[in-house]
Amino acid sequence: MKILGLTGGIGMGKSTAAATFRRHGLPVFDADAAVHALQARGGRAVAPIAAAFPGSVRDGAVDREALRRAVLGNPPALKVLEKIVHPLVRAEERRFLGRARRQGRRLVVLDIPLLFETGGEARCDAVVVVSAPAAVQKARVLRRGGMTEERLAAILARQTPDAEKRRRADYVIRTGLSRAHARRGIRRLLESLR
Repeated sequence: MKILGLTGGIGMGKSTAAATFRRHGLPVFDADAAVHALQARGGRAVAPIAAAFPGSVRDGAVDREALRRAVLGNPPALKVLEKIVHPLVRAEERRFLGRARRQGRRLVVLDIPLLFETGGEARCDAVVVVSAPAAVQKARVLRRGGMTEERLAAILARQTPDAEKRRRADYVIRTGLSRAHARRGIRRLLESLR
């Protein structure tokens, strides 16, 4: 089974790319969705996050805004959070891969925003990076509710720069023109892989 890593900075079109892979019948592991599930009521990250970040859990689930305030601009706190969350997400990823192998899948996608930042590319046979011009990225992200230029800057500071991601990628999907253009790029990529 081949593993395709999918990554890209915030606002680069990764969700659209992941949805396109799914429409083509590929199983996609969504690391962000795994994090949300782990932090939801009953999630395995709730208790350790509550212990490490008092006041960050409300009604049995992680209050993502309170947690964000606790770690934003605080690298030591962020490291603590990553030590809690990353191993749990990796365990979910291993379960996903195990299911895919049992189902006889030939190609799967790991949608991981911090793929390069966490060394995840080593677990992939190839890496796809979605990329758009910085102005397009900024406009997309600032349309999101609650997003500010300061928050965007803090997020970008944690992410490998787009140019570096493109340099390290096996495939680059340009998402700055249109969704249709990006989808065609993914279709061509899949044709070449199959």
